[in-house]
Amino acid sequence: MSSVFSPDTPKDLLDCIKMACGQGEKFEIRGQGSKRGWGRPIHNCRILDLGKLSGISLYEPKELVLSAAAGTTMKSIVETLRDNDQYLAFEPPKLSSLYDGSDKCGTLGGVIATNLSGPRRLSAGAARDHLLGFEAVSGAGEYFKSGGRVVKNVTGFDLSKLLAGSFGTLAAMTSITVKVLPRPNKSRTLLVRGLENKAAIKVLSESLSLSLEVSGAAHLPIGISNKSSIPYISSDNSSVTVIRLEGHAPSVEARCKIVKKIWREYGDIEELHTHNTEKFWNEISGIVTFLDQEANQIWRISVPPSQGAELLVKLKEKLKCDAFFDWGGGLIWLSESNETKYSEKIIREAMSEQSGHATLFRASDKDRESFDVFNPQPNALMNITRKIKKNFDPHGVLNPERMYEGV
Repeated sequence: MSSVFSPDTPKDLLDCIKMACGQGEKFEIRGQGSKRGWGRPIHNCRILDLGKLSGISLYEPKELVLSAAAGTTMKSIVETLRDNDQYLAFEPPKLSSLYDGSDKCGTLGGVIATNLSGPRRLSAGAARDHLLGFEAVSGAGEYFKSGGRVVKNVTGFDLSKLLAGSFGTLAAMTSITVKVLPRPNKSRTLLVRGLENKAAIKVLSESLSLSLEVSGAAHLPIGISNKSSIPYISSDNSSVTVIRLEGHAPSVEARCKIVKKIWREYGDIEELHTHNTEKFWNEISGIVTFLDQEANQIWRISVPPSQGAELLVKLKEKLKCDAFFDWGGGLIWLSESNETKYSEKIIREAMSEQSGHATLFRASDKDRESFDVFNPQPNALMNITRKIKKNFDPHGVLNPERMYEGV
């Protein structure tokens, strides 16, 4: 067997994994490799390249459903949907430039395997919530499928929720079916300047608690907002607090008026129209615009919004870092430049004092091997994780130790 195996068909993939089970081989699953730097490094494995398992097999715009092979590029899917004024509402970000500086767009399989979701997650849900069904080959060399082509299909155990976010450690997906939605015909971003982190998150939380259908809510502190390519955001060296409203024009305009009335006590309110709104939220989604590209580590920290500002204060006392808030203050993107082996310990200790979890999103191979990339699990939960891995992949064939050491 060569060092790289590129199956042409799902049958080829099945045969390959069966062979690996019998010969003690192990595989690193790869689409475009755009997210290869996320998770623990994988060593001494052959490459299982799913790039040839590509193409949209079914697309029914009226039924709001699309099926494609796992190796289908996100670029082709996004373009196909855009031609029909539709989109993936969970807003999958393109992160390749974060890892290798490339312009790779990733694959549908990679997006689902990592459960990768963008700023619209707070209103539309995560990638797993849009996954209707899939076909896959387990690490035991068994073909299986789950779900179907309609939202109401609830037969059997919901394996879709299990596979999404498993980072290819349980099975190699061959075909994926997702829900698509009509693209909003109007988008507006409202912004106010000068708020401190705690006050900004309070404003965002109040806005999200109203019936405004907010589809994006972020806060860029001082020193972060001026990195944007959009003059409305970067022109003044001050913090910027933003929300996004989308939908039909009359509805968007009415909701904008409500927000402006609520926000007027905080200062002058500016507005980005559809083109700049899309450009700005692509910057938020891609994160590289606002974080230090030379940073040793980049962390994704999920917390209750009410605790986010306080947590960042604690971290800044001990770490040299830049950060901004997404998901209404519930998500902190943090780039850390300390040349110290204690960075992970500092972050984990700070997290232990409050709810939430932290993921080491980018770091050197050495750091990703030495530290817990994903939030450490309690013993009981780790035992469940091990049992699930053993049931799907008893020989440890697929992406060994990608998420946790020894699993």
